[in-house]
Amino acid sequence: MTTSLPRRPGVSVRGRVTELRDGRMLEHEDRLAVEEPLEIRLAAPALAAQRLSVTMRTPGHDFELAAGWLVHEGICAPDTIRTVRYCTDADLTPEQEFNVVTVELAAPPLRLPAARMVSSACGVCGAESVSEALEGHTTDVEVSIARNLVHELPERLRAQQRGFDRTGGLHAAGLFEADGTTVVVREDVGRHNAVDKVVGSRILASAPVPPVLVLSGRIGFELVQKATVSGVSVLVAVGAPTSLAVRLGREAGLTVIGFTRPDRCVVYAGAERLID
Repeated sequence: MTTSLPRRPGVSVRGRVTELRDGRMLEHEDRLAVEEPLEIRLAAPALAAQRLSVTMRTPGHDFELAAGWLVHEGICAPDTIRTVRYCTDADLTPEQEFNVVTVELAAPPLRLPAARMVSSACGVCGAESVSEALEGHTTDVEVSIARNLVHELPERLRAQQRGFDRTGGLHAAGLFEADGTTVVVREDVGRHNAVDKVVGSRILASAPVPPVLVLSGRIGFELVQKATVSGVSVLVAVGAPTSLAVRLGREAGLTVIGFTRPDRCVVYAGAERLID
């Protein structure tokens, strides 16, 4: 007798839907974006593995998500991450397979917050204050970007959104060089998760984080925080920023651009980085 290996969850699943169109009810198959919990555990010298967070996310690039989240939360420095692996404890339930990740550090954590639940709409809920979210972080003032390139970035991001093409239910984040070169794009049901994933990909590759971050949706303050902690200088989004995102962006020296279209964009902070 043989048993099949557990199948890793994917980005989307099939489902039957009823669509109302032109006064008719049409039944057909559709695809839904997957949202499942990811438990992040942390181990370090003299510290047994313990749960820090359970975040709702779209499966895929889970190691990057965990690494990016830990660095963005100020729990560890990028160069102290030793290994990231799926938990293989014998007592895991089938629902926990590939939904529990353990990050092992080579040094003690910078801080150890209490374990908590993070929704797919929440980013830095663990920060004790707004000021704490940006403390000690600034952006590179030498970075500049061409005005005409800014208008093209959302479409370059959109061209990489394969999960959105299938489901219509995923956000995307992409890291770009100042000349518009695409470095990495990731998708997730949560905006903040997508950012954690793209930055985490650079952390695990021991590579620098490019200066431009492009988002498929709006800009909340938690995304400004993640961008600034990661060393991003220019944040470009299809949607609008919040008032707090703009204020924090200005304080951090971040260029914040919203409502980005081929013929229009609105610069809320850092317009001096835009060049002809």
